[in-house]
Amino acid sequence: MTQPVNPPRIAGWLLLPLAWLIMTMLTSALVVAMYLSPLFNPELRTTLFSHGGTLLTQWSISLLTAAVVWAYSIWVCWIFCKRSRRLPRHYILWLLMTILLALKTFAFTPVADGKAIQTLLLSLLAAAVFVPYFKRSQRVKQTFIQP
Repeated sequence: MTQPVNPPRIAGWLLLPLAWLIMTMLTSALVVAMYLSPLFNPELRTTLFSHGGTLLTQWSISLLTAAVVWAYSIWVCWIFCKRSRRLPRHYILWLLMTILLALKTFAFTPVADGKAIQTLLLSLLAAAVFVPYFKRSQRVKQTFIQP
């Protein structure tokens, strides 16, 4: 009788991508809370709903984007902890999504250029390090084998 093979536990260098994922998940939760805050402040709520559809539409799109990033980050974290074989592909997609959001921030959001560039460079650096790691690492191939 053969015993099932347990994949290696998540340790070592795999803790770095997990930490990056958790940090982004917490940041996106704060962004969702920030976008929801006008609903609880009477002055901001009046401003949001009284300036026509353009401001409300932009706010709604931003809230929806932040909520989707948060939900996808939670799901990727869940399959990371379950050691699912789908994780490498979804983690790479998640990294690419963070790059696209950083590009959107840099191009369309009225924030200081230094902060936008910092966000973009951090996303690019994370992708440059973690994508090859998830594609080529034997540790990743041996750890993420669960259905």
